[in-house]
Amino acid sequence: MVEDGIKGRLELVVSEEVTAKHIGSGTVLVLATPMMIALMEKTCRTSVKPYLEEGQETVGTHVNVSHDSAVPVGHKVWCESEVVDIDRRKITFRVAVYDGDTVVGQGTHERFIIDEKKFGEKVGAKS
Repeated sequence: MVEDGIKGRLELVVSEEVTAKHIGSGTVLVLATPMMIALMEKTCRTSVKPYLEEGQETVGTHVNVSHDSAVPVGHKVWCESEVVDIDRRKITFRVAVYDGDTVVGQGTHERFIIDEKKFGEKVGAKS
């Protein structure tokens, strides 16, 4: 069962493939904002996965973050997440990415617990 206080942590070495220039969100070789957000989402998702029931997963529904500092290629960043609120199936996380002592980005992220089979059927019905 997902509870307040569950924490997660993932690391990423900034490579050219995750830069703003490479993905087209900018023209410089620094960690792209969409890739920082992807790291945040993955950290949150993987932190609660062991607490879900068989057949459950979470999907991201809301991101409210700032991107506060540029990170060049070659630097290792890490993301830390913590569950700060649960409202039935909605999980709210506090999340931050760091480069050394520098906060790269921070904010909140919401995910919903879903039944994978039912969710897949709903999505399939849209096809």
